[in-house]
Amino acid sequence: MNAKMKSWAILLSALWLCVACGVQSAAPLQTQMTLAESLNRTDMKGFLRADKPRQFSFPADHGPHEGYAVEWWYYTGNLIDANGREFGYQFTIFRSTLRPPTAANSSATQSAWQGTTAYMAHFAVTAVAGQQFYAYERFNRDAMGIAGAQAQPFKVWLDDWQVVSTTPDASQMHLRASQGEVALDLQLDNSMPPVLQGDAGLSQKSAGVGNASYYYSVPRMPTTGTLTIAGQAYQVTGTSWMDREWSTSALAADQVGWDWFALHLDDGSDVMLYHLRRSDGTIDPYSGGSWRDASGKVTTLTSADIALKPVGQWTSPHTGAIYPASWQLTIARFGLDVIVTPMLADQELPVTVRYWEGAVAVKGQRDQLPIQGNGYLEMTGYADGGTRP
Repeated sequence: MNAKMKSWAILLSALWLCVACGVQSAAPLQTQMTLAESLNRTDMKGFLRADKPRQFSFPADHGPHEGYAVEWWYYTGNLIDANGREFGYQFTIFRSTLRPPTAANSSATQSAWQGTTAYMAHFAVTAVAGQQFYAYERFNRDAMGIAGAQAQPFKVWLDDWQVVSTTPDASQMHLRASQGEVALDLQLDNSMPPVLQGDAGLSQKSAGVGNASYYYSVPRMPTTGTLTIAGQAYQVTGTSWMDREWSTSALAADQVGWDWFALHLDDGSDVMLYHLRRSDGTIDPYSGGSWRDASGKVTTLTSADIALKPVGQWTSPHTGAIYPASWQLTIARFGLDVIVTPMLADQELPVTVRYWEGAVAVKGQRDQLPIQGNGYLEMTGYADGGTRP
């Protein structure tokens, strides 16, 4: 997510294990590592750190960032067809460098099969009317062009799952993925200015220089295309959200999970926020987010600006994990008081490190006037014993 740091969890627990051994998988692997354990990365020597603000450049920064340990391209979206049927999708590609970049690692004599970068992808679709949820996972290395990322022209891919720019400035992107009963073929409008999260794009995750990521979002991407489920094709339109982060560092030892929200409100505002949970049940002060109003003005949110209260509980029939059933979100400085409710209760991904991520509806008030919207919610750390709020 997100301060969306689930790539650290997944990449450092499963991806190292699986891809470093040359295994490709479209099904979840079994590991005994918890989320908190997998985030305690200690092998940072030789990698670059996100330790100060930087100058962003687009479209170059849509591409990969060599020298950092982990990176991800994260797309979520809410879609609807001509008959009013609602859908959600998540498409994520994670990139993890297996060894620090050195002259030896980049030697021209290195075998073309000896990839030094591991990739993992998640692809999920929610069909609200049918109350169906589909989720898939893949792994591979960057050897022989099987997986990779490039800036010019922009492209990130794992096998035939990919996002590619269709214009030189990457203002238009084409997203494609298919597996099992579902296939997604979407055109994303990437022409809005990116939102730089945190301090001009430097998003601090815990105390200490370098315990941060470079993080930007494109919150409101007009989307059109085709979603196919069990042989039936739906022509859909909607709005997508892209998150981009790269880093080397991990969460603090006492941070056991997080709750991440990406919300589109019907007054044109976009809200991103994340709730970092500590092992003692408190909320970490490094939690935060951003508010982008309809005019494009962006306001950084601190943990003091955000009040999040879980409402009810949902117990996963797959893992027994107990998640909040919905959330009450209050941002007093913007007069917002809403309930965020999953469009489908069971959107827990059956992947290597279990987490919940899915489409949500938003309903409540802003400045005492009715407001509604939709978006995506991610909840991590619940399925491996992380403390609930």
